Amino acid sequence: MPTATTPKVNLVRGLLARATTPLLPDDYLKLLNPLWTARELRGEVIDVRKETEDTATVTIRPGWGFTADYQPGQYVGIGLRIDGRWHWRSYSLTSVPKRDDKLISITVKATPEGFLSSHLVNGVKTGTIVRLAAPKGDFAMPDPPPAKVLFVTAGSGITPVMAMLRSIAARSENGRQAITDIVHIHSAPSADDVIFHDELQELHQSREGYRLHLHLTDDAGHLDFDSLHEIAADWQERPTWACGPPAMLDTIEKVWAEAGLPENRLHMERFVIDRTDKGGEGGTVTFALSDKTVEVDGATSLLEAGEKVGIQMPFGCRMGICQTCVLPLESGHVRDFRSGTEHGAGDRIQTCVSAASGDCTINV
Repeated sequence: MPTATTPKVNLVRGLLARATTPLLPDDYLKLLNPLWTARELRGEVIDVRKETEDTATVTIRPGWGFTADYQPGQYVGIGLRIDGRWHWRSYSLTSVPKRDDKLISITVKATPEGFLSSHLVNGVKTGTIVRLAAPKGDFAMPDPPPAKVLFVTAGSGITPVMAMLRSIAARSENGRQAITDIVHIHSAPSADDVIFHDELQELHQSREGYRLHLHLTDDAGHLDFDSLHEIAADWQERPTWACGPPAMLDTIEKVWAEAGLPENRLHMERFVIDRTDKGGEGGTVTFALSDKTVEVDGATSLLEAGEKVGIQMPFGCRMGICQTCVLPLESGHVRDFRSGTEHGAGDRIQTCVSAASGDCTINV
């Protein structure tokens, strides 16, 4: 006679539990395959490869519903469960759309303040299931592309441009119209810090029409944009895509404006929110429905303020792009990190890029 611990009895108990527990169709799908779900986009980490000491490329196999028809230069939201809590960030896709068996890749640089980025670079294991948000972003090439371009990148700002370069190469291989004249200025502290160093050098040596200017700041200091004509004499004639630290992008924006170039000639992607003198003055943030308050300074976002006291508000990119975090401000004033614009009671605000400008209240 079987006992309560035999496999046969366990099997019967499992079947009875399934038969008596109401499940949605989505639950049955997940029993068969964790990537099969209609409620949310998911993916499986299948490879993590170091690019530099603090950077890694994470390759993901998306599940049902994820479109491979994104544009090179766009970003994807990644959600990872760590110690029982979901963490979200957005990262530029470095893969080529509709290629590589529909796999996608992101290349992540670990930073001291980046909890999720450090985990992706140093801790995530193959087989890990992640949540995905659909690719978004306006930092992308038009189709058909222009005949010649200028890329200006620094540090991890190379990642969206790397997707463009790989896609340009793929277009050429497939006989489609591709850019034939590319000047690429990339800045990094040293050669060891250059993400995709070998691939960029290979492009420079083997691809006609691609010219790489590698600027190493440890030896040469910061790039002097007043001498840009020495690198590309016709830089004013080239549509430009730039991505890197805020200070570099601010300089580029100023130089292009002083040259009288039209706004549509310069395309920029900002990875880091500049919280210098545009934040609020700080204050007491009250979360009315949760009956919690927290004192914060003018460099702490309302989203972060909520997290400090255990309140989970909606968010996606955490950069003020995706609009997932928008909530109405009940009372008080907040200030947008990016523009310095102040918002008052009744305004719909982006909590990830807004700081308290005095005492304020949100109904969450």
